[in-house]
Amino acid sequence: MSVKTAKFNNGANVPFQQELKKRVDAYFKNNNISKKGNLNLYTKTIVMFAMYLVPYFLLTFNVFDSKLIWALLAMLMGLGMAGIGMGVMHDANHGSYSKNTKLNSILGYFSISLLSGNSLNWRIQHNIIHHTFTNVHGHDEDISSIGLLRFEPHQPKKKIHKFQFLYAWFFYGLMTLMWSTVKDFNQAIRYNKEGYFKLSNTTFAKELTIIIISKILYYGYMLIPYFIIPEMTFLNWVVGYVIMHYVAGLTLAMVFQLAHVTDVNEFPVLQDGELENNFMEHQMRTTMEFATKSWFITYFVGGLNFQVEHHLFPAISHVHYPEISKIVSATAAEYNVPYHAEKTFLNALYQHTKMLYKMGRE
Repeated sequence: MSVKTAKFNNGANVPFQQELKKRVDAYFKNNNISKKGNLNLYTKTIVMFAMYLVPYFLLTFNVFDSKLIWALLAMLMGLGMAGIGMGVMHDANHGSYSKNTKLNSILGYFSISLLSGNSLNWRIQHNIIHHTFTNVHGHDEDISSIGLLRFEPHQPKKKIHKFQFLYAWFFYGLMTLMWSTVKDFNQAIRYNKEGYFKLSNTTFAKELTIIIISKILYYGYMLIPYFIIPEMTFLNWVVGYVIMHYVAGLTLAMVFQLAHVTDVNEFPVLQDGELENNFMEHQMRTTMEFATKSWFITYFVGGLNFQVEHHLFPAISHVHYPEISKIVSATAAEYNVPYHAEKTFLNALYQHTKMLYKMGRE
């Protein structure tokens, strides 16, 4: 096996791609704005880490001696996990958090390790594979699921898929729980075989060591409440741990799935190693955004409701997406390129559920 590659049809609709890049670059130059993060992002970093760490310390020091409060604090930690992942880690691991590449690397590694993941595995799956092969059958791991789920029309359909619009949500909640247990080990084995570790100038032994040490440290601080709160049983701890990860996983899955698995998204197939469109038009056709008028959603999900802009310009911090979306939508309309968007989160949620229903029956 080897590193997956694809050739975009860069001869198609060249004026759109050139003009969009030109206009977005002009926006930052004319306004004398950095494409990286700003004070708003740095403030958000504090807020998101506080959303995760404050409940953790309240729980650790048993400020509220109540099992119900423990569960509520675990839920808050889950939201904090998702907030850090989308609003801080995502930018850092894309290199868009800061002009300082070392800060991006350190923050990207620390933030995802704090949440039980591995930075390199995440960057390979997300930055390299997903952003290159967005919605491409057999290549994009984000739509290549376990056999119980069918996200796109090229996957084989099973009888059980008829009910996936009901049970998919259960599996969505397991996302980060899998991170914290087996996923990183499975990915490390696979990515090493496929040549991604060599491409990243590292070795399997080195990355496996990093994963093992980070897991030990992760479970070390996660287990502290169990060891210092006399009233907390191991079952109490397990329930809280699962609640935290389930809330985080469900939140993350809903944001990313709504962007790529709906009726309006295209699911291309490689033909002799080539894709039909150029890179930018490919992203426009395979991606949808939602609730772009909602300040709260935009803030909490790290601008990932502006998924089109993110896929077009992943090296630009999400704090700029609301402004450049105006440029993207206008340019797309001018060059007759699709720009998929739903006005509200609930509309997007409905579209995704409808797609799950459709893929279970067609």
